[in-house]
Amino acid sequence: MKKNQIKVIAVTGGKGGVGKTNVSLNMAMAMADQGKRVLVLDADLGLANVDVILGLRVEKNLSHVLSGECDIDDILIEGPRGIFIAPSTSGTRSMVELSPQEHVGLIRAFSNMRTEFDVLIVDTAAGISNMVLSFARASQDVVVVVCDEPTSITDAYALIKLLSREHGVFRFKIVANMVRTMREGQVLFNKLTKVTDRFLDVALELAAIVPYDENLRKAVRKQQLLIEAFPRSPGSLAFKALGTRAMNWPIPAQAGGHLEFFIEQLVAQPQPGKEPANE
Repeated sequence: MKKNQIKVIAVTGGKGGVGKTNVSLNMAMAMADQGKRVLVLDADLGLANVDVILGLRVEKNLSHVLSGECDIDDILIEGPRGIFIAPSTSGTRSMVELSPQEHVGLIRAFSNMRTEFDVLIVDTAAGISNMVLSFARASQDVVVVVCDEPTSITDAYALIKLLSREHGVFRFKIVANMVRTMREGQVLFNKLTKVTDRFLDVALELAAIVPYDENLRKAVRKQQLLIEAFPRSPGSLAFKALGTRAMNWPIPAQAGGHLEFFIEQLVAQPQPGKEPANE
């Protein structure tokens, strides 16, 4: 039986602390509220935190799938408003350094997944590790979350540079997060494009401007998402608009679009020390 096509979105940012996980989860809930079946993969394989943010109890995670103890379907947790979470581990070094055999196990696990989804949102780790780059390269859309801080802009640029020059990713969706005004968000986007236009052959699209929202901290303390706890707050409205926009991003017509293809792309990363082939 042919599996349904799935939209795969990687949410990344280079720097930690830019609100990447909140963007991932609120976007997921916005899509679920519009009838989409959404899975969030906590791809911070060493410092997972999605389950903590949502106050969910995790009994099994990706490490149990890789060890052969259970299938991927067995670890899925239903979160608020029908979103599903594929939890990872926290404080486990081995998950950050997967062996080739474990890569094969990951492919098999996702290929055999019985539960079908419309959208997979990959919440990557901070930084520009090989695993972060691989998740981003394997996805159909790459969302880069930036804040109005010099280090955030610098790290976002470094991530975009690596993905474009070494991994063939040339289109990026930008989320200007935690800004004071819409104008500040536009200025932030302009700062980033000014540098990328000068030095890189990439196309950036401003996907959302998310305002700083006092209610976000309150929602986190309640272990709820912003659009769940304060649905009419400025940040919630921005996340809902982002979710609607993301649902309209086209799924490529090529062979990609299935979970197994995503995972195969994910683990087929260039070997260390080898130069990527020029096209």
